[in-house]
Amino acid sequence: MRLVVTGAGGRMGRALVRAVSENPATLLHAAIERAESPLIGQDSGILAGLPANGVPVTADALAAFVKAEGVLDFTAPAATIAFSELAAQARLVHVVGTTGLGEADFQALKRAARHAAIIQSGNFSLGVNMLAALVRRAAAALGADWDIEIVEMHHRMKVDAPSGTALLLGEAAAAGRGVALADAAVRARDGHTGARVPGTIGFQALRGGTVIGDHNVIFAGAGERLELRHVAEDRGLFATGAVQAALWARGRKPGFFTMRDVLGIEG
Repeated sequence: MRLVVTGAGGRMGRALVRAVSENPATLLHAAIERAESPLIGQDSGILAGLPANGVPVTADALAAFVKAEGVLDFTAPAATIAFSELAAQARLVHVVGTTGLGEADFQALKRAARHAAIIQSGNFSLGVNMLAALVRRAAAALGADWDIEIVEMHHRMKVDAPSGTALLLGEAAAAGRGVALADAAVRARDGHTGARVPGTIGFQALRGGTVIGDHNVIFAGAGERLELRHVAEDRGLFATGAVQAALWARGRKPGFFTMRDVLGIEG
């Protein structure tokens, strides 16, 4: 499968280039960076710590999408929406791992999904998606008298909070309770906040060091506490999952999918 990696010069982009090169079912077709990047023209394999692959970094996404079959996209919301429009025109598989997406961005992706297979997730690891399924079941079983708090920590360079994974877990908790996360979420607390509002789902974002990703979902009841946790030790696991998602979507009809579809996880 001929794949394009966007944001190829970033940490995640380089991990994606490595993951594509390591999978015998995929081939790096093009590597994209923004026009002002100093990496334009450099060999994407060497940038990723591999032998030269003959695929230079380019800013011409339109030309890069020609004859490609899929796009692996972990960039920024505005760039992702632009790439989704191109992917829809070219009928490509579009794997979206970009975080910080707003409601308008999701609506734009769903419009593009009328013409392309789009797989979007806040996290592409098997463990996190299994965790989300467990969180949903626990939230449904324990009921609203158990307080839910989601604590996440990432490296100091991460620019959005809460993380996409934390929001994915929050959506799972809200779905288990049959409520909308937008109505239940409490993003931060500061000052004299008063008592905790029953039924809310709290988020805390920690930033520091080189942490790849720690997520802890806490269910706090009367006299007892349940904690469900995932620790990411290698950024490559997200890249491997993204490649797996692209291969799963190859040949499928247009639509909007998540990693739950890819992995066949119910609930």
